[in-house]
Amino acid sequence: MRFISGLTLFFYTLVFFLLGGLFIIISLNIIPQSSIEEILGTIYATTNIRLILGITGILFIFISLMVIQIAMGKIQREKTIAFENPDGQVTISLTAIEDFIKRSLKQIPEVKELRPNVRATKKGITIINKVILFSDINIPETTEKIQHIVKTRVQDMLGVEEPINIRVHVVKIVHKEEQSKDLKKQEKSPQFRGSIEYSSD
Repeated sequence: MRFISGLTLFFYTLVFFLLGGLFIIISLNIIPQSSIEEILGTIYATTNIRLILGITGILFIFISLMVIQIAMGKIQREKTIAFENPDGQVTISLTAIEDFIKRSLKQIPEVKELRPNVRATKKGITIINKVILFSDINIPETTEKIQHIVKTRVQDMLGVEEPINIRVHVVKIVHKEEQSKDLKKQEKSPQFRGSIEYSSD
């Protein structure tokens, strides 16, 4: 896979380098217009050259489609975690793991909100947690608690021995009063002040 990726990168670099050089030559008028017309006339008049250009164009399209397929497959693999069971392969969506982490940390009183982002690479699993904490807490202890809970729960759920790196990013610190205000707003329901009209049969 690395060889194909390197070869593809070299190929596209060469193509763009040649195209860039051609555009510069045309813009600076280094090659006279008559010479370009003569070259194009030769190409159109020679069957073998047109055949070579056609095959080259098809090859370019094929390589481009192959690169797109490889890239899409890589993106799809990065969105899931896969492991082998005796009866076959099992894949777990990273979104499912993120939802599981949210539910696992819902009961922690120090955390107002948590938004996990799970990334799976060859080096292991990285979980970046963006959290909103309350102000009347010990941040180092709370973040360590979050890391421990997330790592333990995810390891127990997946049952894999891959290294799990837990990161915590505190994006906001709020007071308890802000939460109580939000709850009061949610509890208030709009009152009906209109009148009900009944239709007479």
